[in-house]
Amino acid sequence: MQLNQLPRAQQLAERAFANLERFLHIEAVSGIVLLIAAIAALIWANSPAADSYEALWHAPITIGVGSLVYAQSLHFWINDGLMTIFFLVVGMEIRREIHEGALSSLRQATLPMAAAIGGVVVPALLYLGFGHAPSEQQGWAVPTATDIAFAVGVLALLGKSIPSNVRIFLLALAIIDDIIAVLIIAFFYSGGLDYSGFGVALIGLLMVVGLQKIGIGSAYAYIVPGAITWVGVLMTGAHPTLAGVVLGLMTPVAAMPMRERPLDAVTRFTQELLGRAKAPERDASELISPLKNLRLAQRELVPPVVRVQGALHPWVAYGIMPVFALANAGVNLSGVDLTSEAPQWVMIAVAVALVAGKPLGIVSVSWLMVRLGWCSLPEHVNWRSITLIGLLAGIGFTMSIFIANLAFADPAALGAAKLGVLCASVIAAALGLAWGAWSLRKR
Repeated sequence: MQLNQLPRAQQLAERAFANLERFLHIEAVSGIVLLIAAIAALIWANSPAADSYEALWHAPITIGVGSLVYAQSLHFWINDGLMTIFFLVVGMEIRREIHEGALSSLRQATLPMAAAIGGVVVPALLYLGFGHAPSEQQGWAVPTATDIAFAVGVLALLGKSIPSNVRIFLLALAIIDDIIAVLIIAFFYSGGLDYSGFGVALIGLLMVVGLQKIGIGSAYAYIVPGAITWVGVLMTGAHPTLAGVVLGLMTPVAAMPMRERPLDAVTRFTQELLGRAKAPERDASELISPLKNLRLAQRELVPPVVRVQGALHPWVAYGIMPVFALANAGVNLSGVDLTSEAPQWVMIAVAVALVAGKPLGIVSVSWLMVRLGWCSLPEHVNWRSITLIGLLAGIGFTMSIFIANLAFADPAALGAAKLGVLCASVIAAALGLAWGAWSLRKR
């Protein structure tokens, strides 16, 4: 059947799916979806249906086989389970950048690395400078994180006039920021370690290495070893999402070895398939073997780290992160007593540290590194661009809220910290857009 003979409904469906796919690849869209989810959570948590919001996320979900039963709230499965996939993608991004991206050479990585460190240290010191009680000082790491998706999405709103090197610098800085955030979670927000869990995690990792050694390229084969690693990290007392980072860093950057080059194999199996398909007396079952071989060769045209990250990215950007925002951004304003000194200062400190501390740390350290002659600005990147990057780095959102959940046990302080993150992220995005528009006019 020719394309123009397709049923009208099928043609419309094909066109709709093609437009949807193009729409989902616009970087600004994922940031907008994330913002919508956060606004929806805020409205829901402060509406007459606020009780249903709390009841939903605290609803118990039980998994188990026989006498082995494990029950946790829906909130736990989102923050500690689904977010592991988010961190898996983060680990893969880091792996790719180290292999062939902005972190592949020390010369390329030095300036964004120094800027990222400045963007972590200055906000942390600024937060501590507000002089909290010891329990509130635990939130020092909340304003140190940058939300990659949101920051890059806001940058995309400024259009294609922004030089590509500005986007690359922001991505590199945000990825290094994520590495530091992961290390902070591992060293400062993990409980007392139960070393028996490391044995379980090691079994999972050895299974991953074993599957890689024998040439298993299907991502589905790694689900069980990945789950065992996650359980092991959970047993240790460290945050289980760290398992995602480790597995992401272990994802191969080269295709699995084959007896011939994947492209040659694709050509050969395609010719074999066409030959059998055109045979005058063909049996459809004879096409199964060449089709299977062709799919295997096509899979290995793309390295696993690229293939798996590409497959997971839409689920993370349009599923996991919005669900995380919906579950965590719903701060009940009536439950946050901002007349009390402690929550008030937590909110102000987080907001000021993100909005002012991030650009101050990034711009000042970058200027110092260039002034000392240790680094130079990338091509087409000027100080207005570095300021824009600093402002957008103040969008903490996902990672900041995630760390706030680990840092604060007191619901009032946690609510104040989340409110500070939300306010700061909106202000930083607005300042970034305004500064970017002004810079483009000046240029």
